[in-house]
Amino acid sequence: MNHDHESHETKNVRTAFVLNLLFALLEIVGGLYANSMAILSNALHDAGDALAIGVSWYLTAVSRRGRTPAFSYGYRRFSPLTALVNGLVILTGSAIILYHSVPRIFHPEPTSSRGMFVFAVAGVVVNGVAAYRLKGGGTMNERMIMLHLIEDVLGWVAVLIVSVVMFFGDAPQLDPILAVLITLFIVWNAGKNLKATMMIFMQGVPEAVDILEIEQKLLGLEGVKGIHDLHVWTLDGLHHVASLHVVVEKPLGVVEMVEIKNQIRKVTVGFHIDHATIEVECGEKDCLAE
Repeated sequence: MNHDHESHETKNVRTAFVLNLLFALLEIVGGLYANSMAILSNALHDAGDALAIGVSWYLTAVSRRGRTPAFSYGYRRFSPLTALVNGLVILTGSAIILYHSVPRIFHPEPTSSRGMFVFAVAGVVVNGVAAYRLKGGGTMNERMIMLHLIEDVLGWVAVLIVSVVMFFGDAPQLDPILAVLITLFIVWNAGKNLKATMMIFMQGVPEAVDILEIEQKLLGLEGVKGIHDLHVWTLDGLHHVASLHVVVEKPLGVVEMVEIKNQIRKVTVGFHIDHATIEVECGEKDCLAE
């Protein structure tokens, strides 16, 4: 278990949660002051992000618990569960933004361009710092949270651009148009991440793992006659697990059995597989698996 990575992830998630929560509260006040639906929509979105990240923070800690009789692999699956919840929050928040933005394209309302500008700059900085803290995160959970924050940064960039344009001219329709375009882009990315998360729950082979290449390398080991029932899946997008049946050319003693299993594990470790369950057989007739 990589405690340094886990501690790093926990700190990043905590930082993102605190920044989003505090800034969401400030946005509500600013949105009402500037009479800006764009700011209020972002406030609602950031509040949803804060809720999702808060749940993520809690479940990330839960996912680190050790094995129990009820969860023999531990609680690592709670991390992609959080990513799934966050993805659904993104889609829900995006639907809310579209609901409020589309009508404003046809019925724009006057807003304070100065107030929009000030909050847009603050929004880019706050969400940008939080997203940077999660840059390069390895788990699906970190990726989904970073997607939340990138969405917020892009949203505030749109508000910043519109506030400048509105300061020099009358073009209130730009705000909802940009909001719709950015939201559609985020929905597309959220869909890809949700698909990857569902692959984890469906025990699909990790994208970075070539199961055919693993089989070829194992067949190249001395004494290995065949490989079957090779399965590879992932617990959280970062920690991979495998099980396989290896057919050997002749019966093996205890020392030989340990040696060939060690060679097989060296191969699987090269494919970032943390745990491999290996069944060694002397012939196909010895296999009870169907």
